[in-house]
Amino acid sequence: MTTRADVMNALTPTGRLRASINLGNPILANRDAAGLPVGVSIDLARELARRLGVDVELVVSESAGKSVDIVNADQADIGFFAIDPVRGQGILFTAAYVLIEGSYLVRDASPLQHNEEVDTAAHRVTVGKGSAYDLYLTRALKAAQIVRAVSSPAVVDTFLANGDDVAAGVKQQLESDAKRLPGLRLLPGRFMVIEQAMGVPKTRGEAAQAYVAAFVEEMKTSGFVAEALARHHIEGAAVAPAAGR
Repeated sequence: MTTRADVMNALTPTGRLRASINLGNPILANRDAAGLPVGVSIDLARELARRLGVDVELVVSESAGKSVDIVNADQADIGFFAIDPVRGQGILFTAAYVLIEGSYLVRDASPLQHNEEVDTAAHRVTVGKGSAYDLYLTRALKAAQIVRAVSSPAVVDTFLANGDDVAAGVKQQLESDAKRLPGLRLLPGRFMVIEQAMGVPKTRGEAAQAYVAAFVEEMKTSGFVAEALARHHIEGAAVAPAAGR
């Protein structure tokens, strides 16, 4: 991949590559024992910066909504997001690099057994504010009431504290919470598949987006993404197929 001057100027206007990192999705990023951000999104950001010949600056936030706001405010040059038309108003996305399942969690005593039973006026569904699940379920649920926790990692605790009926989020996060807290179970299957992509502010232009999009495709086909998922012991996420397939 060659880097034109206009792409360099668009992606590194400060002389560094500033990457918006969302710690609210443990599939993409987390903290290690020393408290430092680690994960596939950090690996991708570092590799892109290496190819551009600049240092990387991690702009870390605890929720997807905040991570999006950082990129929309031009406080970061790239970010890692679930593709969504609402976010697309200010962000140019690549194709997905990882696919993640969204699931529902309920109490053991809940009468709910299937995803299709959730959307009734009697049910309150807890989601992380501004997350892909919030955006999707805001459109998809016609009768159930949505309750917004401050972030995705706070969903289950909020669901329990409020006495809500359903918690919605990353399957792996919900599985971890079900192990941590007794009396909870996941509904079988999934209610959505989340396409995790890279994105740049629309203000940076299509050339910058095209460069990052080509980078993502190379990272998938070369095995970089698969190796990063394995290195960080991530289960339940799949490398997305090549764009157009």
